Amino acid sequence: MSSAKRDYYEILGVPRSAGKDEIRSAYRRLARQHHPDVNKSPDAENKFKEINEAYHVISDDQKRAMYDRYGHEGVNQGDMGGFGFGGFGDLGDIFEDFFGFGTRTAARQGPRRGADLRYDMYIAFEEAVFGAEKEIEVSRHEICPTCRGTGAEPGTSPIRCPECGGTGQVRRAQQSIFGSFVNVSICPRCGGAGEIVQTPCSTCHGTQTVERSRKLSINIPAGVDDGTRIRITGEGEAGTYGGPAGNLYVVLHVKPHKYFQRREDDILLSININIAQAALGDEITVPTLEAEEKLSIPAGTQTGSVFRIRGAGVPRLNRGGRGDEVVMVNVVVPTNLNAEQKRLLSELGKTLGNNVVPQEEKNLFERLKDALGI
Repeated sequence: MSSAKRDYYEILGVPRSAGKDEIRSAYRRLARQHHPDVNKSPDAENKFKEINEAYHVISDDQKRAMYDRYGHEGVNQGDMGGFGFGGFGDLGDIFEDFFGFGTRTAARQGPRRGADLRYDMYIAFEEAVFGAEKEIEVSRHEICPTCRGTGAEPGTSPIRCPECGGTGQVRRAQQSIFGSFVNVSICPRCGGAGEIVQTPCSTCHGTQTVERSRKLSINIPAGVDDGTRIRITGEGEAGTYGGPAGNLYVVLHVKPHKYFQRREDDILLSININIAQAALGDEITVPTLEAEEKLSIPAGTQTGSVFRIRGAGVPRLNRGGRGDEVVMVNVVVPTNLNAEQKRLLSELGKTLGNNVVPQEEKNLFERLKDALGI
């Protein structure tokens, strides 16, 4: 090679330390810019060959090492073959993406799985805890019962597409200054099916499917939570060309309860007791999701005290056992006292004193977190 040849790194506009990704990116950009089918300037062909030559050398580790050490004279010219299109994997992508021709092929359409469907279901708090059996109605596309998915009127059959000969694809040759290229694309007449329907089905009008409403029974297992998805296999949209149906996903939305809240597998309940129950202790009755339970309140109970009713929570989904019901107590100070109640509390107050003791700042939610260990 003549010493007047331009430096390969300069041609591609990359530093000598450039990695393969940087070199590849620069090459693709320049190849698109200077391809003679796009760039009509007189020197486009020579620039394009120059870019290919540079890339051919410095994208190859062995040739690049020789070039870095000895320059143009160190590169084996016999391996370059004129730097046309042969041996460059990148060019196939460039031709396909930017010039509409290349070596990729389009296959005849085969079986396709149907689309998945989503159904949003709202259930009561108790149904999420204990499970339920629900019936839903879903609208979906099913295989046409008249033509059985062929799209053709009964008694007729689809015929081989005359444009593609049943292959589902068409090939068109294109000429450029570098030779002949074949453009392979999906057949525009049959859409890749390889066959066409001359007499469409009177029910589905050739679409192969019909829209139908279907009632389904959904089993909601005990312990589901808001956002749980239940998959019903094969109850989605019908597949095409013999493909399987998609799935139906039922997404659960749990309505809030008037009194109860949920934290994982535990049920949370807040109750009010009066100052006498808190000071002296009492046995009270509290609601659970199934029945009422006795709960012992010890003397001296403070606001924010937490108690557990074991096994009264949510069944553990796909596991054994249940969570607990966590009861948080609020001590309510009376606001409407009669004369006798005021007299009694006044007498009690005289015996308790009136010292004020500062307490560590901690709200009820923080106390609950401490009690639950969260």
